[in-house]
Amino acid sequence: MSTLTGKTALVTGGSRGIGRAVSERLARDGARVAVHYGRDEAAAKETVAAIEAAGGEAFALQAELGVPGDAAALWAAFDARADGLDILVNNAGTTGVRHPIADITERDFDHVFAINTKAPFFVTRLALPRLRDGGRIVNVSTGLTRGGAMPELIAYGMTKGAIDVFTATLAKDLGPRGITVNAVAPGAIDTDMNADWLRADAEARKAVAEQNAAGRVGEPRDVADIIAFLASDDSRWVTGQWIDATGGQLL
Repeated sequence: MSTLTGKTALVTGGSRGIGRAVSERLARDGARVAVHYGRDEAAAKETVAAIEAAGGEAFALQAELGVPGDAAALWAAFDARADGLDILVNNAGTTGVRHPIADITERDFDHVFAINTKAPFFVTRLALPRLRDGGRIVNVSTGLTRGGAMPELIAYGMTKGAIDVFTATLAKDLGPRGITVNAVAPGAIDTDMNADWLRADAEARKAVAEQNAAGRVGEPRDVADIIAFLASDDSRWVTGQWIDATGGQLL
């Protein structure tokens, strides 16, 4: 496919899990992909190498999110390698500590909001002068904002609820420029982020699979293919939407 030929994309957290699947899919569709990473340089290099081996074009850029000056550092690294942007995928995130409200400290709360909510807000703010008219912004949310977060993920769910509001509001603001803004909301996906319970606990994996209409655990490519549609011209009349990517988990 070559639906994105001539386009430049930036995927935050693009070296692992859903982010890697998105980076590889967008590159397969013809985009030049900036694969952002925070600390795992080896994973970013591996993702870039895989894209190039498949005939695509990509480069890695590093910026730790959730710290002062993170968005400016990210865009400085991007500007050194690219001129202008067409697709921004705000994928980087963390669940933070998995504690109920009684055990969450202010530090825990601030940390998860800094990465999941503040960083994409300011990354996007600084992206706007670089983002060409007709561009695409896709934010990764979660099914927990509609299905009710588990008590131990209350802070995480709140960060993504803010992203949902951000998505709808920004879509209206950027509409006159032909820029669409949408949120994709995965359920439990088989990634490193969920490895400690989803891969290690056979009963938990079975329970997650039984919650989905398809009777299986979601894979990164299941989400990446939806994001690829939203990044393409085919999605030009879809904006401000929260798209359920849970495989029917909320039915």
